[in-house]
Amino acid sequence: MDLLKLKHVKFFKIHVNSLVSVCVFLIILVLIIRTLLLPSSFGFGLFNNNEFELLKYGNVRMKFLEVPQIVWGLNNQKIAFARACLTARMLNRSLLMPSLSASLFYKEIDQLQPISFDKVFNFEKFNSLCDGFVQVSRYSDVRNQSNLIKLQKGSGRRWTLERDLDQLKEFSKRDYDVYETIRVDGKNPFLWHDHWPVSDYAKVFECLVFVDEISKETNEVVSKIREFGSGITRASSYQTPYVAIHMRIERDWMIHCKKREQRSNVSNICSSKEEITTRVANIPGLKPPMILYLAVANELLEDDSILNGWKEGMHPVDKKRLGLTENYKNHPYLIQAAIDYEVCLGADVFVGNSYSTFSSLLVLERTQKTIKTGASHACGTDVRWPSYAYNLKGEDGGPQPWMTNFMDSSLQAISYGSNNVSC
Repeated sequence: MDLLKLKHVKFFKIHVNSLVSVCVFLIILVLIIRTLLLPSSFGFGLFNNNEFELLKYGNVRMKFLEVPQIVWGLNNQKIAFARACLTARMLNRSLLMPSLSASLFYKEIDQLQPISFDKVFNFEKFNSLCDGFVQVSRYSDVRNQSNLIKLQKGSGRRWTLERDLDQLKEFSKRDYDVYETIRVDGKNPFLWHDHWPVSDYAKVFECLVFVDEISKETNEVVSKIREFGSGITRASSYQTPYVAIHMRIERDWMIHCKKREQRSNVSNICSSKEEITTRVANIPGLKPPMILYLAVANELLEDDSILNGWKEGMHPVDKKRLGLTENYKNHPYLIQAAIDYEVCLGADVFVGNSYSTFSSLLVLERTQKTIKTGASHACGTDVRWPSYAYNLKGEDGGPQPWMTNFMDSSLQAISYGSNNVSC
């Protein structure tokens, strides 16, 4: 009887082991077949880094959003890019690396001079800094160029904020997951409706790092400014601080701002050179000697006397005076604006126009830098990286202190200009 039981147990073990072996063999066989048939959507280490990152968002394979070429000025393009990124995030997709515009032309399509995103901003650093929030992919990541659906962006008064949001919600449904790419047809992303808070935009802007070539050019300009300052204070070890002033007095701006004042029924958008010089001279706590870097498009000036009329002890310089005119001319408009942006960003004090997108995004980034130092607010001269709006009159006849309100529910004020400076 015991012998019979023993034989039965051995038979049972052999039977079970056989079943386990068969199951393991079948599982391995299925894995091999699936890996061979679907190499890009299954397996460990078989997908690239981009696909792995997107898996964090719950996707099983890479999906993309494609947008029209981005146009207009540097900071309008930055807003357009951020808006496209946030749209892609809402659709749970990666943004295909968009084409920017090197020139300022936006009506003559044939003169847009497209420039690749990674020729202006560091592609790898962007994805590293924005990891888990938004992502940009290359067109080479797309496996099936024809597997796409078009999303037509509406326009006109009937295309309301609500209709636009409903459209995005519709395209974020699972029904559209079968399409590898959603291609947006229609207007420039800068003109799309805004559905995201300032803090979301700020996160994207924080990930935008200019390429090394632009940083090198910026360092040369700052070095020239510092060198000019050391010549003034040669007798001491004191490093002369510099104030960056975004002087919007070019003829194209004056035409635009005057029309804007008429439409808005306000009178504090345009500022003359005399108004700017007077208000800068009255910034509390600003003591000469002081270098003033005038960020201005010299070729669009109707008056070439911008270096004259400043308070004694304030030493204005521009590209011409620093001997950098030819350096700037070697670059397209977008790169020139990027260099000026970085020079203004690193200034000890920044003064701009609250209705300018260029000035507004500079203040946003300078406010971020100040808050990171532990300051509870970013207004006034007692903080690091203070900013002012010269088109708004503050105390003692100086410009109004200016910081960005990160609690705003949309980028409306920064996108289109405002006299709300949060100070």
